[in-house]
Amino acid sequence: MKLTVLADNNTFIDQYYLGEPAACFYLEDGDQKILFDAGYSDVFLKNACKMGIDLTKLDKVVISHGHNDHTGGLRYLSEWMDTSRLELIAHPEAFWEKEYDGESIGAPYREEELRKRFCVNFTSEPYWVSSNLLYLGEIPAYNDFEPRSQIGWKYNSNGRIPDLVTEDSALAYRGKDGLFVITGCSHSGICNIVEHARKVTGIHRITGILGGFHLFQENERLENTTAYLKSLQLENLYPCHCVSFRAKAGIHQTVPVTETGVGMTISL
Repeated sequence: MKLTVLADNNTFIDQYYLGEPAACFYLEDGDQKILFDAGYSDVFLKNACKMGIDLTKLDKVVISHGHNDHTGGLRYLSEWMDTSRLELIAHPEAFWEKEYDGESIGAPYREEELRKRFCVNFTSEPYWVSSNLLYLGEIPAYNDFEPRSQIGWKYNSNGRIPDLVTEDSALAYRGKDGLFVITGCSHSGICNIVEHARKVTGIHRITGILGGFHLFQENERLENTTAYLKSLQLENLYPCHCVSFRAKAGIHQTVPVTETGVGMTISL
């Protein structure tokens, strides 16, 4: 598998791509070309073009969760190319209306409009996106130090309810040496995500993790997360997007962290 970062908060020195507080990763597994999240704007499109990546050849789009810094780019993608036959995989709640402090923070489309633009595949269960890439579905709680927290409100047919971002999911790549986990924001808890990947695949070894961990403060949760990550004996750790410098520095004291940013490519 080959992974390229198309959108992230960080950009590398002397690599003249665009950054934004969002996430978008381009994945190639065999002949399958997959977009994991779509950033906030058209930044991922501009970066892909500059990198020589032809997104008109995409086979699938996978959405980690419904916040606009991971789904906003879908509007630009569907206006830029014909996406009517492009499979979009997400949790059934990912495209519910979302609100925080009176401001909309959800996806650009509700389900009815989304189905006009994409070939929608909603699932809360694990789903093989390609021969080696697994969408993990809804993530249960495995660790008491990673409780879900409310981020505003979401709306369904019953009205407004607290948004615990229960749709948040991730991908796991099945490699010859173990699993490589790719996350969006890890609202479910990065350790919960890894444990779920192990459970549903039956593969215990985790070789690496890349993505947002939603960690910002030096606190007990960060300490427990760092201890868990240390226990994995990871070969590579790539925290990005929604991980503060303070949190990265805290983790790095125990588990080596690799700088991540737009334009980075890794092959597994």
